[in-house]
Amino acid sequence: MAEQIQNYTDDNIRTLEGVMHIRMRPGMYIGRLGDGRNPNDGIYVLLKEIIDNSIDEYAMGFGKQIQIDIEDNHVRVRDFGRGIPLGSVVKAVSILNTGGKFDDKAFKKAVGLNGVGTKAVNALSKDFYVCSYRDGECSWARFESGELKEEGTGETKEKNGTLVEFFPDAALFRDFNYNLDFVESMVKNYSYLKKGLTLVLNGTPYKSANGLLDLVNENLSEEPLYTPIHLEGEDIEVVLTHSNNIGENIKSFVNGQYTSDGGTHLAAYREAIAKTLKDFFKKNYEPQDCRQGIVGAISIQIQEPTFEAQTKVKLGSTYVWEKPDKGEHGQTIRSFINDFLAKNLDDYLHMHPDIIPVIEEKIKANQQEREEISGIQKKTRERNKRTSVYNRKLRDCRYHYNDKLTEKTQDDIERSSIFITEGDSASGTITKARNANYQAVFSLRGKPINCYKESRKKVAENEELNLLISALGVEDDLENLRYNSIIVATDADDDGMHIRMLVLTFFMKYYPDLIRRGHVHILQTPLFRVRNKKENRYCYSIEEKEKAVAALKSGVEITRFKGLGEISSDEFRDFIGEAMRLDLVKLADEESIADIMAFYMGDNTPDRQKFIRENLRSEEELEDIDI
Repeated sequence: MAEQIQNYTDDNIRTLEGVMHIRMRPGMYIGRLGDGRNPNDGIYVLLKEIIDNSIDEYAMGFGKQIQIDIEDNHVRVRDFGRGIPLGSVVKAVSILNTGGKFDDKAFKKAVGLNGVGTKAVNALSKDFYVCSYRDGECSWARFESGELKEEGTGETKEKNGTLVEFFPDAALFRDFNYNLDFVESMVKNYSYLKKGLTLVLNGTPYKSANGLLDLVNENLSEEPLYTPIHLEGEDIEVVLTHSNNIGENIKSFVNGQYTSDGGTHLAAYREAIAKTLKDFFKKNYEPQDCRQGIVGAISIQIQEPTFEAQTKVKLGSTYVWEKPDKGEHGQTIRSFINDFLAKNLDDYLHMHPDIIPVIEEKIKANQQEREEISGIQKKTRERNKRTSVYNRKLRDCRYHYNDKLTEKTQDDIERSSIFITEGDSASGTITKARNANYQAVFSLRGKPINCYKESRKKVAENEELNLLISALGVEDDLENLRYNSIIVATDADDDGMHIRMLVLTFFMKYYPDLIRRGHVHILQTPLFRVRNKKENRYCYSIEEKEKAVAALKSGVEITRFKGLGEISSDEFRDFIGEAMRLDLVKLADEESIADIMAFYMGDNTPDRQKFIRENLRSEEELEDIDI
């Protein structure tokens, strides 16, 4: 070690040219890599970067259609905008900090502003091809892993616009596949936000006539209490209604970009809804009572938005426009949204008196339920504190209590996670194996109650679930969530699967927005260890096990893991490290939470029995191992 330190010389200093920095540090540009099982995985960010450019062309008044084709993970995006200036095609897709969006005369309210997006797609693709068509001429270039291989110019009969084709590099995105459900959701959002634009995904067109109103109406899983309110102004569009669902379900967008983690605009919208309703009724209702059960959406257009990460899922801008170098800025986003709702929502309510009692009745019902539940939860928490149960159940991470980590970066926030597991054995294994800087562990005692079958009062009295709520920090507001990832980690046996279902039922019924925002995951742990004298392989399915047996050939020993406690902490460290396998718990907006819980957690029915027979492997099948 001392010799290595002494050998630190000029030769150790490296300058990464061109796009090599992107390939070596992809997380700085696209967030997580992933394999396509999570809608925030890198392959979808690559697709979004290309589509965003085409969207920006439409926003500037050029091109009414975008064609998107994905086949065998090969992506093709063709727009009919102005096309990249022919002499700048190679520079625009390969030289960092180069692009037309630094010039606000060409792109006034674009999503991509830092000259990185397309370059990241190029650098992280095994093959990348771009062709610009302008007034009968074209300029094209082909790259491999960001390196230019061919380029040329010529004449063309194609309409003006830009064609981009790419294939993500399998060396970076291992075993990846595009989930077309995620892509379809992305395309639909674009269509809602850009009325008049047609996006064609694998031959299917998507177009919206009513913008965000279509988004809300088409995704309502429960009957709204009143017709959704649709308000439009310069650079702002909002929709809102109430339902009897628990929580808030508000989609937010900036310059056509879906901000799944919200940001300053969503915070301002939530505040403005509550303030406007309180002022209208002239009563000091609590903000959460005004928003409980709300379904809505907000879209704003601002100049040069600042996002808290390159993936653009959370807005960080404070002002609708800003010139920091000159110390100049416009109206704050908060006052812009508050002023708009204060006038337009107030006007709407005065013009539609029939919905006024419906809204106030909903607010009062929320208030009554909150006060009743809050009192019960307070007593439960006080009882828990007296018995010090909380400290025994949560093993927190240094991210929350170490002074050295008080300055939390976006990377720190995204890495923070909490494992929810059951029993001392599993909890002990994960605690020993975890990264204590960012990974916390919460231990359940046995099976939690089935929230589907119990009243909310009964759930509020439950010690285990109250302690979990406290650990997550969401007693008062989901915005106070202490961890980015909530990971359900249970044994791979019948009891483990049942506990998993009970925990997910709790989140689905009382905190569905945690699922909608992509915070809830299921930890995949290996079912088998296949080894010989030279090598260990961990397998997550019967198919993987069979391949491992064939590869290792003679002298193979197979172990079937049933409980997390059976896996040593040294082995388990690999399963919750950088290569951790997580299944995202997904909940489409149009899916009825009540229907889902009734099917999976209600009375046993022939339909559910049929589903189980068709989809679950039997324990006997897993046990039937050919050694």
